[in-house]
Formats: sequence, structure tokens, C-alpha cells
Amino acid sequence: MKRRDILKSLSFLPFAGGIAAAIIPTKSAKAAPSGSGRDLFKELGVRTFINAAGTYTFMTGSLMHDYVVDTIQAASKDFCLLDELQDKVGEKIAALVHAESAVVTAGCFSAMTLGMAGVLTGMDQKKVEMLPNLEGSGMKSEVIIQKGHSIGYSHALINTGVKVVIVETIDDVEKAISDKTAMLWFLNVQSDKGNITHEQWVALGKKHNIPTMIDIAADVPPVENLWKFHDMGFDLVCVSGGKAMRGPQSTGLLMGKKDLIAAARLSMPPRGSTIGRGMKVNKEEILGMYVALEHFINYDHDKEWKEWEARIAKIQNAVKPINGITTEVKVPPLGNVTPTLHVTWDNTKVKVTTKELQEKLRNGNPSIEIVGNEDNHISITAWVMKPGEEKIVAARLKDELLKAV
Repeated sequence: MKRRDILKSLSFLPFAGGIAAAIIPTKSAKAAPSGSGRDLFKELGVRTFINAAGTYTFMTGSLMHDYVVDTIQAASKDFCLLDELQDKVGEKIAALVHAESAVVTAGCFSAMTLGMAGVLTGMDQKKVEMLPNLEGSGMKSEVIIQKGHSIGYSHALINTGVKVVIVETIDDVEKAISDKTAMLWFLNVQSDKGNITHEQWVALGKKHNIPTMIDIAADVPPVENLWKFHDMGFDLVCVSGGKAMRGPQSTGLLMGKKDLIAAARLSMPPRGSTIGRGMKVNKEEILGMYVALEHFINYDHDKEWKEWEARIAKIQNAVKPINGITTEVKVPPLGNVTPTLHVTWDNTKVKVTTKELQEKLRNGNPSIEIVGNEDNHISITAWVMKPGEEKIVAARLKDELLKAV
């Protein structure tokens, strides 16, 4: 519609005068305060904190690098066609990660839903509009998952209308496969909780001509994981963009076979009448994610790792001498693979519970978030801290533990 037609149509709406006034402000209208220079967290009463825990969604993931923020701001100044941008960015991303194709999604969960949709519908627009109603559609309706991998994230697949079939062994998979089987799904962070390895899972998919998908949401670093699973033979790979890569928190990547990505995009905005219409990714986020990925792949990861180790050592050395305290640095084999400090204590010598210590750090100034494990055990990561924050964490943690001695 032309602008004049929009304004004309307002006369038929309730409160049209108020709406028109909002669109065409009078000279007396007071300008809204600029966001520049305002501390909106403080203004709104929202607590901010030093993140010594990790890239958790409820803690808003990670912090974007300046070059990502600069990209977002620059991209906000011009219009473009959403599909064309996804085409061009997808080509670049695919080349970086050894995939045939890629698309920026609204998080890893969204990538899984859209990827599953593409597997079900192919390029059939009628099927796209039928999801999640599979009955009578002619589409397949089951996804096979290992029991140890079924921890809730598979709900992204269920959103398309499919049913999850749980298996434990290769023999179980062979028996479960039928003409209803649409996909085999693998959760990397739980790979040690299943009996079937990555390679065996891919081989089963190829044997029966069934697509395989892997969720690696929080499984970079190591950076090699961005292409490892494509090279291994998985048809679709899903990853979060707002964790280690420090792209926009609301982004993710769906990467894999060209035909499946093309089919998945039929359920993505700007198209309507789809299950993915609400999974909108704006142009700023698409470009921000691309730049974040590009920089992440080109990091000096060895140097960065040494920086993380030095930060952890600073905190460890501050609390290790305290009577009753035991410290150990571990690197998780799966998910958030970074140096992690584990602090445990003898509660006959250090009289504070895990929950109490968390609250003391949370309620102090500045506020600090850590991971509370079982009784008398916390863990700390330093990889999403700002430079210098490890010194604050070291001093605060030491102080609170000494008070409890």
C-alpha cells in the first residue's frame, strides 16, 4: 500500500486520530530520550554481573565483540532483500565450515526445527504449509534418538509434528527404522551417554538413506568442530551463534546439504503460513553472525587458550592457600570445552554452603555469577569475562571464603 492509502485507512480504525498523530507528530511532540549515553540497565533496575559461570542462555549467553556491534550498527542504516542477504552470507559461511550450504537462524533450537521441517517437506510448498499436521500429509513422521541424548532439546524436532523413537543399540536402530523414519538425530554434548558413536550413526543413516542431524550448540571450542561433522558425513549441523563465537545471542547456524538447507528455508521468514514464521532473523543479526564466525575461525586460539588459563590461575592461586580449600583445573570433554576451576572445601573448616557462597557473590558489588555444583563445590570459568575481571573474582572469592573459615 502507498503511504496515503495507509493514512486513509486509519479513518476506519478506532482511535484513528491518536494513531495518525503518532505517525505524523506535531511540532509540539516531545522527542523520546536518546539511548546514547544512558545506562539503561541501571535506569530499569536490572542487575548486571561478572560472568564467571559460562555461556548460559539465562545469563544472556556471551558478550558480542566490538566488531560485531559495529557491523550491526552499520547494517541498520540500509535496506536489503532478506533472501538475497541470506543467500550471499550462506555461501560465505558454507565455504568457511566445509558445508554445501548454510543459513543464519534464530538460535540453534530454531536451526533444528527448520532443518527438521526441510527434511519432512522437501521443496513441496503444500507440505510446508501443512506442518505440524503430519497426518494424511504423506510426510514421514518419526525421528530416531538415542536414549542418552533425549534430554529435552529434541522438542525442537517435535515442534514439526514428528514423534521421537528412542533407541539404545545399533540393533535397536535397525528394528526401529521404517517407512515412517524421517531422520536420525544426534546430540553431541551427550555423545558419551549413548552406545552408538558419531561414525556409526552416520553409517546407519547412509545405509538406509535417512538424513542425519547433529546438535553442537555449545560445542565450540574447539573451532574444528565447525567443520568436523560435515567432513564426517552428517547431513545437517546445528550450532549456537551467541556462545563462544560471540555473535548475537539470538542467532544460530543451520549448515549442511544444499537441498536440505533450501527446503528448510521454505519454512523461514520472510515466508508466512509456516511454522518458522516467528523465527525471524533481521539483517543486522545475519551480518553480525557472519562477521563473528569469520573472526572466530581466524582467532589465534592457542593464544586465547593461554589467556584463559592465566585468568583461571589467578583465581586459583588466590584461594588455594586457604585452610580447608581444594582446587583443581579441568577441561570438560564436551560442551564449553575451556579451562574450568573447581573449588571444593571441608565444611568443618570452611563453614559456608554452596548456595550461601553463590548468594554472597551474587549480592556483592560487583555482582558475580558462578556455577554451584553439589554441596561444598563450585566451578568457575573465565572465558567470557572482560579482561581484568578475573582479579575482581579472585579477590571477592578469597574474601568470602576467608570470612567462612
